[in-house]
Amino acid sequence: MTRIPGLITALLSVCIALAPLRAADPPAGQDEHEMKKFIDTLRILHENSAEPFDLDQAFYQGAIPGMLRHLDPHSIFFDSDQYAQMKQMESSTSKGFGTVVSILPGRVVVLQTMNNSPAQRAGMMPGDEIVAVNNYRLDRLELEQLVELLNESKQKPARLVVHHPGNARFTELTLIPEAMLSSSVERAFLVKPGIAYIRVGSFEEKTGQQIRSAIERLGGRDLKGLILDLRNNPGGLMTAALQTAAFFLKPGQTILSVKGRNVPETVERVQKDNIPYTFPVAVLVNGKTASASEIVSGALQDHDRATIVGEPSFGKGLVQSVYPLAEGTGLALTTALYYIPSGRSIQKSFNTQRSAGQEDFALGATASHPNDRGDFRTDSGRPVPGGGGIVPDIAAFPLEMNRLRRVMEGSGSFTSFAAEYIRDHKIEPGWQLPPQVLDLFQAWLADRSIQPGVAEWGANRDFIESRLKTEIYNLSLGVDKGDEIEAQIDPPILKALEAIAKAGS
Repeated sequence: MTRIPGLITALLSVCIALAPLRAADPPAGQDEHEMKKFIDTLRILHENSAEPFDLDQAFYQGAIPGMLRHLDPHSIFFDSDQYAQMKQMESSTSKGFGTVVSILPGRVVVLQTMNNSPAQRAGMMPGDEIVAVNNYRLDRLELEQLVELLNESKQKPARLVVHHPGNARFTELTLIPEAMLSSSVERAFLVKPGIAYIRVGSFEEKTGQQIRSAIERLGGRDLKGLILDLRNNPGGLMTAALQTAAFFLKPGQTILSVKGRNVPETVERVQKDNIPYTFPVAVLVNGKTASASEIVSGALQDHDRATIVGEPSFGKGLVQSVYPLAEGTGLALTTALYYIPSGRSIQKSFNTQRSAGQEDFALGATASHPNDRGDFRTDSGRPVPGGGGIVPDIAAFPLEMNRLRRVMEGSGSFTSFAAEYIRDHKIEPGWQLPPQVLDLFQAWLADRSIQPGVAEWGANRDFIESRLKTEIYNLSLGVDKGDEIEAQIDPPILKALEAIAKAGS
């Protein structure tokens, strides 16, 4: 019986944290009555079950998660180890080896090494293939296993086996991870004269400053338009999202509001002295655009300030509070929702987000969703759909991958050929792909039993030419230059250029 009092203390802590979420205050004594039933059940199990059971496991992995399961999929209980790990992650520094790699099933090819990084100092170069990590052969791993192994290897010194192109022997390296400073503005360039493209990977402390610096470097207020790419952006700091949205909105305009049953409503507006950029804006989103990035795109859509292009976003607009509990445990609890200017909640119904086999969650199953009304409109009166997430004004999807394209991408053909090509050819900015390179590549593919028919090759010729040029630029001039080439055939970017041209006419 020695463990039960401690577990009861932890349970009481969770109940206190959950108390604000009750639909109405229960009759006097009901909490105590429900707690007594739970404690009596726990005591009977502890004293009389046929086989001994692990109280911590039953409690921390059964009782408390079972109680939270009826709230929403984002409220999480942390046992003592998980809570300690979470606190450590909050204060930890991102480490790595300073490489940009192409990850394929069973293969990892280096595209770029950062200046003065552990990888560069060890002699790694673009085109090198990492064959093994910490005695694990990469050709035997599935894609998910590969990604997990690479992430784990960044936490401590790692032993790598590397193959340099043109060298029959393998090289063994030991790399020690270092703190890597990376910008949340991953790419910034002119995709067309006067039209800037900025890709933001997350919203962090300096994201707003980095976005403004990129805009000013590319032309500032003289720009004819901006494509703000928030695809695959999972969100981050709300302050950075508010600052980013304000770059394009008028003083006093609402960016978002926060509402919760026990959370005072707050409204965030653009500062009165704000001087916004006025050029046309298009924002790219997809199914992995979430949270803070949805607030930016939703605020710009509701104020008719930007055209949203791409696929419907994820739909996560939660305010979560973390409560420390007894015995070193913790609870991340949903306490409010974010709303964009039209009154829409970004959060999708929890019922629509559940995984197969999960029960309906409280907000999706037993309560009306904030977006059930269908009269949401932008400032100009244009109707916009509710339901959670941001639905684009213009639908656009990634390049279609047909049979030949999947074979070439899956086999790493573009990267491998490019690595061989740049050994014998000097590549400088502005380099164009000579027509004969396509013939060389076609013969190279045939030697590896990839032999498309004449019609299939012709139908994919433009795609092949662009991908070859992209990979040659990646390996010789850097992945930032390769991205500039890839942008020229990216369907959502092309749709965004059309929208900006229309807005500017």
